[in-house]
Amino acid sequence: MENKNLNILDEVNKGATMGMDAISIISEKVTDSTFKEVLDCEYSKYRNISEKVNDIYSNYSDKEPHETNAMNKAMTWYGIQMKTINDDTTSKLSELLMKGTNMGIIEGRRVLNQHHDAAKDVKDILNDFVVMQEDSIETLKKYL
Repeated sequence: MENKNLNILDEVNKGATMGMDAISIISEKVTDSTFKEVLDCEYSKYRNISEKVNDIYSNYSDKEPHETNAMNKAMTWYGIQMKTINDDTTSKLSELLMKGTNMGIIEGRRVLNQHHDAAKDVKDILNDFVVMQEDSIETLKKYL
């Protein structure tokens, strides 16, 4: 059971760090100051989730939670660069973030549905992460 909790926390933390990485890369391309503020707020939400994971991780392990590795960061950077080479409008940037966020929602819901027996604090942080991403989608829709 403890290993399952660690795996879930690691996945949440990887998702949060991946979200922060993507927002950091996309923020460099943003020219709309309102959209930039939205992204700063979204970044903070991902950072808060990651901090929550770090806070409870020690209940299950003496190690640090997993984050995205250098290869994933490079692939995220490259993918964003290629997809915005001809179109770096606010609409396109919002669309890219929404696609990544939707993948996180799908995976998060899948994990929630498959691991009813996870510890309450682990399920709570996973649920918070998924709900936060669902809220992010609603926010990002306004910029399509």
